[in-house]
Amino acid sequence: MPVEDDETLREILNRRTIAVVGCSSTPGKAAHGVPKYLLEHGYDVIPVNPFADEIFDRPAADSLSDVDERIDVVCVFRPSEEVSGIVDEALERDDVDVVWTQLGIVDDEAATRAEDAGKTVVQDRCMKVEHRRLVA
Repeated sequence: MPVEDDETLREILNRRTIAVVGCSSTPGKAAHGVPKYLLEHGYDVIPVNPFADEIFDRPAADSLSDVDERIDVVCVFRPSEEVSGIVDEALERDDVDVVWTQLGIVDDEAATRAEDAGKTVVQDRCMKVEHRRLVA
């Protein structure tokens, strides 16, 4: 089951390196504002967007497999129908502990696969909202 309890959400929010799949370079979009907020609050945000060279003065990776750094959390800002492929990429890595899909993004089958592989899953929640509520 995806995480619902505040204690586990707090533990997840204590992890520092977040790869944001679908990170946007467009101010005003949630996929820009949320990772910017996380960056401003001390997180190491790794933008993942094949259509951008750089976001937040950081190089943007084309995919999770192109990220050389260790990833604690994969934060997903892509449509629900793309989550399965993103989970597949996350499962190919040994370092990803958590897959977190933002508000409105749900794929129960992919969530179950991730959990069966030992990953923690958060679905349909905003990292910024939860950070403000539980940490800030």
